[in-house]
Amino acid sequence: MTGASRTLPPPLILAVVGLGAFVTALDQTVVVTALPSLMLDLKISLTQLDQASWIITAYLLGYTAAMPVIGRLADVYGYAKVYQVALVVFVIGTSLVAVSQSLEWMVAARVIQAVGGGATVPIGLAIAGSALPRKQWGLALGIVAGAAEAGSMLGPAYGGAIIELSNWRWIFWLNVPQSAVLFLALFWLPNQPNREARVDYLGSALLVAALLLVSLALSRGSLFTLSSPVPFVMGGVGLALAGVLLVVERRAQQPLLSPALFRAKAFLAANGAQLLVGVSLIIAMVTVPLMANTIMGKTPLTGAMWLLRMTGAIPVGAVIGGLLLGRVGIRPVMVAGLGSAALGLLLVSGWDLDVRDPQLTLHLAVAGLGFGLVISPIMTQALTAVSDDYRATAASLVVVARMLGMTLGLAALSAWGVEHFQTLMSGLEFPLPEPGESAEEAQAHLAEYNAELTAAGLSLFHNFLRVAAAGALVAILPALAMGSSRGRYGKSDCRAKALGR
Repeated sequence: MTGASRTLPPPLILAVVGLGAFVTALDQTVVVTALPSLMLDLKISLTQLDQASWIITAYLLGYTAAMPVIGRLADVYGYAKVYQVALVVFVIGTSLVAVSQSLEWMVAARVIQAVGGGATVPIGLAIAGSALPRKQWGLALGIVAGAAEAGSMLGPAYGGAIIELSNWRWIFWLNVPQSAVLFLALFWLPNQPNREARVDYLGSALLVAALLLVSLALSRGSLFTLSSPVPFVMGGVGLALAGVLLVVERRAQQPLLSPALFRAKAFLAANGAQLLVGVSLIIAMVTVPLMANTIMGKTPLTGAMWLLRMTGAIPVGAVIGGLLLGRVGIRPVMVAGLGSAALGLLLVSGWDLDVRDPQLTLHLAVAGLGFGLVISPIMTQALTAVSDDYRATAASLVVVARMLGMTLGLAALSAWGVEHFQTLMSGLEFPLPEPGESAEEAQAHLAEYNAELTAAGLSLFHNFLRVAAAGALVAILPALAMGSSRGRYGKSDCRAKALGR
């Protein structure tokens, strides 16, 4: 096979794919901290949060729609080559983001960037699974997933630091040299195409269209305000295309999505839990720095450091979850993680304006630890559910579930948040100076108005966090359907069902 002669020791292979997951994961979360600066530069006010949210939503849409197809292309044509093509697309997208002058330009560029960046995690996980024997999968998947989580963890702080030193555009320019180094390193990874496998292009087109329509439907605020039938029509068409896809896949000789996957209850449960985790996580990640940078008057870097207290605990939780998985089983780890995430977010929802350490760090760390604990059980369940020639495809589906959840959560946040904020502000009027009013009285009225405005904003952010906590608690329901009470690797009941045994 092509590239079979090029081999590297497994540790170096894991280092390369871990670097790729890290670099592109930065861009999933870096915009969270840069959002206030972006909104200021593009002249978007806080009341237009629904428009600004498209800067994040665009990345989620591109990431979601293209990922399963790219995963299957990698299974067929070889991991390293497809990875390199994806990096080229990523660099084109990130360069276009860096030079954007309008919201519309940035949104389009973020989609291109996401199509390339979305390949790194599922292909990286597949390469990791190939580099080590099955009994060491936990270690391999932990390294790649940990690198991705580290990128997500450092993204807000990374963005905040760059903004302090320069401006937000350098966040994206710096992706170019990092991607170039990774592109060159991939020449030393073996590329082993499966010459007997084929890509189901009809199924791919149907899947991209279905995911795009469903994602767009979920991303529209009118889905929650019931102010327009558009999201319901788009969602209905998307679901109809998904139904057509299932019929096509049953007849395809080498389907993009193996129908056996949809007969595996544990695989479906893992994706259901992952979707709800995505809802909860994105709401928390947007709310914490936005709350710090607005009503609490903190700098972007300070907001990033606050968020780092939560995201920094996620890789720690991921390692702990991987270690516990083989000892206590999937369900206990999932329930403990989701419960911890919900508890931490509820504690954060009780903050006042002068919150300080140790409460600040403790509450955020509890939430982050919980989000980390669920990573290993979900990914292990997914990859043990499929045969080797669908490894990257399965990994991509799990990531897609998380992206769909994040898209849904962001839409709910922007739609309900703007409406709720307007409701809270409906009784407030800006205190214009009145004839005969002294300067002291005018100042007192202005101070009272600002205090009420701050209280309304704080109430809004508290409600965001309570919704995120509720999402984590609801995710316990599908988590209970994941696997057995004991951790099993390589011979799980999910894998047996997926293979039709």
